[in-house]
Amino acid sequence: MVKNIQRNSSVVLLLALLFSCVRVANPVPDKNTKGKLEQVLERGVLKVVTDFNSSSYFIYRGQPMGFQYDMLQELADYLGVSLEVVVNNDLEEKFNMLDEGVVDLIAVNLTITKERKARMDFTVPHTETRQVLVQRKPVNWQSLSGQSLEDSLIRKQLDLGEKVVAVQRNSSYAQRLRSLSDEIGDTIYIDEREECEEKLIEMVSLGELDYTVCDENVAQLSESYYDNIDVATPISFYQNLAWALDKESDDLRQAIDSWLLDFTKTKHYAVLYKKYFQSSRSAQRVESDYYANTSGKLSPYDGMIKEFSDEIGWDWRLVASMIFQESRFNPEAKSWAGAFGLMQLMPTTGNRFGVDPDSPPKMQIRAGLMYLAWLDNRLQDISDAEERKKFILASYNIGLGHIMDARAIALKSHYNPNVWDNNVAECLLKKADPKYYTDPVVKYGYCRGNETYRYVSDIMDRYAHYKNLVVE
Repeated sequence: MVKNIQRNSSVVLLLALLFSCVRVANPVPDKNTKGKLEQVLERGVLKVVTDFNSSSYFIYRGQPMGFQYDMLQELADYLGVSLEVVVNNDLEEKFNMLDEGVVDLIAVNLTITKERKARMDFTVPHTETRQVLVQRKPVNWQSLSGQSLEDSLIRKQLDLGEKVVAVQRNSSYAQRLRSLSDEIGDTIYIDEREECEEKLIEMVSLGELDYTVCDENVAQLSESYYDNIDVATPISFYQNLAWALDKESDDLRQAIDSWLLDFTKTKHYAVLYKKYFQSSRSAQRVESDYYANTSGKLSPYDGMIKEFSDEIGWDWRLVASMIFQESRFNPEAKSWAGAFGLMQLMPTTGNRFGVDPDSPPKMQIRAGLMYLAWLDNRLQDISDAEERKKFILASYNIGLGHIMDARAIALKSHYNPNVWDNNVAECLLKKADPKYYTDPVVKYGYCRGNETYRYVSDIMDRYAHYKNLVVE
């Protein structure tokens, strides 16, 4: 009995030693592990999360715009990939998306702090700014003299003692206020809230909050359309703002750093910064009926687009993206080839559906969507309804015959004739090559498919932005 116990004890000890060795041994590197940059390049898409607000990312008159968005598009072009934008104004959720691999990059104005550096890596700075106090001027501020107005506002950081300051949850502003509270030896009551910084600024202007804090460039932009706020009191030194990546993205970070170091020295960067933070047009955009982030509107014709889109079962935002592509929402638009109106119908097609260049916008939209439905009926063998929409858009642009030719080439060339991206789209490009447009399966001859290739891609990309920022 004792011998069995000793023998079993020896086995247990031996196994423990073996498992101990396994735990402490250096793992063998996986040679097949791909770096983040390689993953992005193979995928062909850079996935990014950013804020939706009046400076970073918004839609104005149907066009996606913004300081962060424009820079990201430049970066994607530099990398040779497309850009996929996700919007989320909650900082912690952004961090979680990065941790979970949902996105490759957080592209906002992130202050680099010790706590954040322990969790993620940062690019070189894309901007430099400081944090400022946003406060409301007194009701009679316009009648006050310069000194009287100054006396009514907080100008010394010491005077923030016992004040309540609202800031976005988990922001660097909250961290700065905690440090400032220690520095002045008094209590600053920090009200951490879910609202984004632009909403908090609006609440200060409306009298719902007394104070908030944000970056000076954003504050000065807000001051251009809230004339009763003051943003002249700094609460920090100048700080670098950067983008964030996870700690396993060294190669992608290095590529972005290389690009940023060059790009931020260019005239184009200076023009972008001025456009979004210093231009008088910024206030005009935000106050416009077609600033979609607040109005939800893309054009004067949204109601008509919704009405007729419902009739054919399409998302009105996809139709709106198409109309933007065709005419920029201009009912008087005419092309060199004779296409007219919002939907850029050719005269023969317009005549088939009962419209001409003098028809009102509502009739133009109705005719265009009747034509989409007509094309849909002829492409029913493509069973995936969402995939079929890309074929319909392509047919609208170049003609159904050329798309059927491209599908025939796809079938003969062992592509999938029912999938657009990387399949029929590629075969449409081949119709400019005599080897393909003289093939017996081709009925409609030569065409340059590159315009249609971009047409579908541009509409679907813009549609993704519309879905980000405009309610269905």
